[in-house]
Amino acid sequence: MSRSSPSVLRIVAVLNFFADHPGQAFTLTDLIRALKLSRATCHGVLAGLVESGYLYRTTDKSYVLGPALLYVGEVAKEHFSPLQVAKPEMRALADEFDAVCSAAFREQHDVVVRERAAAVSHLGYSTPRGKRLPLLPQFAAPFFMGSTAAEVKAWIGKFDPPCSKELVDVFYRGIEFVRDNGFLFSVRRVGAEQEVPSSKWLSDLTSESMPLVATFEIKARAIYNLGFVIAPVPDANGKVAFVIGLQGFQEKYTGAEIQRIGKRVVKTCERISASMVPPSARR
Repeated sequence: MSRSSPSVLRIVAVLNFFADHPGQAFTLTDLIRALKLSRATCHGVLAGLVESGYLYRTTDKSYVLGPALLYVGEVAKEHFSPLQVAKPEMRALADEFDAVCSAAFREQHDVVVRERAAAVSHLGYSTPRGKRLPLLPQFAAPFFMGSTAAEVKAWIGKFDPPCSKELVDVFYRGIEFVRDNGFLFSVRRVGAEQEVPSSKWLSDLTSESMPLVATFEIKARAIYNLGFVIAPVPDANGKVAFVIGLQGFQEKYTGAEIQRIGKRVVKTCERISASMVPPSARR
């Protein structure tokens, strides 16, 4: 990877400093002391930022955020979407594993597919953007990483009819598995078709006849008929913004291979998540 220009890093350092101290003004001396820059270098950076409108020099010779930076911030806030970052990442995942990659957002007890990318062999995949599906407890764990115990309990308690004790236990086992591994995966039941032809089974809370079953252990040498792999994308506050999922696998995989796929999805989610975290929070 190419190295950043030192001059660019100095400009970024100055802008990040102002972002870390909103509403405050700083003199040249303040910035030299805080950023450990030479007087000549700091003065040159500030002069360039003032000339371009990213900073403003007041009559008392202190500096504040300028109108150009405020405009850029407003535009970014209004138009930036993590899905812009996610799209190429999802395409890479879909092509690498010859699968379908989806970005799903939770809305109460449903999930909505907001974006998807399909490998060539899955171009006829039937779940379009905007599709709304019921969120079952056994598959819901990735959406609740970072949620409080009260939030988790409140969600599981709002099912009507109520979830069975067994299903509640499955839900919490899923949370433990995602906490330990970073992702959740499912396998296809013996006899289930390779491609699930309908999503009607998602309307049933029971798991007796479901084609996909969440699995909470991985044995490296065991063979699994893999259904999906899903992982959460945390936002700047540590809450789950959405999940990234891979499905439509055509082959069987060993536990070790599923771990590799899961880690790959988790790394993708971490990169997308980083785009939502301000620079000051990353340090």
